[in-house]
Amino acid sequence: MKRNLPGPFTFILPTTSSLPKIYKNKKTVGIRIPDNPIIREIARVLGNPVLSTSVKDEGEEVEYTTDPELIHEKWSDIVDVVIDGGFGGIEPSTVVDCTSDEPEIVRQGKGVLNL
Repeated sequence: MKRNLPGPFTFILPTTSSLPKIYKNKKTVGIRIPDNPIIREIARVLGNPVLSTSVKDEGEEVEYTTDPELIHEKWSDIVDVVIDGGFGGIEPSTVVDCTSDEPEIVRQGKGVLNL
């Protein structure tokens, strides 16, 4: 993982009892350390990881998931804050299952795994 992070990867790992209660009945958790400096700085200042999801609307124009102004226009009434970090991309992260002996790519995305 050290060779690939920060970067466009989500690593699936087994949960532990030290995780928040929301994971109590879960067996796995997806961990991501993006190469985006804004979210990394937010996590650093908070001193904790950030639980989040991506904006994805099937059938929507791609601009509504990549343009900060259009994201704000559509979602500002139901989210606390929209941070304008410039235009985003739509290619998903590469998801790697690390719950068995050998890592397995579950979804090939933007990242090319460096073993």
